[in-house]
Amino acid sequence: MELLLTRGLVSGGAPWVSGQPTVGDGDVVPATRGSDGWGTQAPPVVADDAQARRSAALVYAMAYVGVPYQRGGVGFEQGVDCSGFVQITYRDSAGIRLPRRAAEQAQATLPIAPRDLAPGDLVFFNTQGEPFSHVGIYVGQGRFIHSPRTGARVRIERLEDRYWREHFDGARRVIGDANG
Repeated sequence: MELLLTRGLVSGGAPWVSGQPTVGDGDVVPATRGSDGWGTQAPPVVADDAQARRSAALVYAMAYVGVPYQRGGVGFEQGVDCSGFVQITYRDSAGIRLPRRAAEQAQATLPIAPRDLAPGDLVFFNTQGEPFSHVGIYVGQGRFIHSPRTGARVRIERLEDRYWREHFDGARRVIGDANG
């Protein structure tokens, strides 16, 4: 969560910034921001651990909007490619280890129907004539965040856009630690 603090996206006083972002004994996930910043908290949101981790990953991913694409890139300063972006996001925000390549990430996650997509799920595309050659993180309301290509930056796009609709390869859910 250090990245979120550095970018000014969360306050150090937010109760969910410390440690692993889970919902359980004494942990809360703020649903709304109070009028005085982070001081007023909404009632706790009840969620399973996997849902809480996907939510934390999505919040973390949003901090990467605007970071340049870099093939093989491994972080905020160097830039990221699509699968590196997903791997870093889940590792650093939720403690979940995913493989490095998009196709391997698809194999390590649970297939779901597109109608069942929830924020934090992964969306895959065939962009290079190979199944699962591109990956992004579903944001909700038909949008996903990803690191698209050389010369571009991490951004949010719509699944219904013609290109993404024609190249859509499936949806997957990250559950627990994908690599044991």
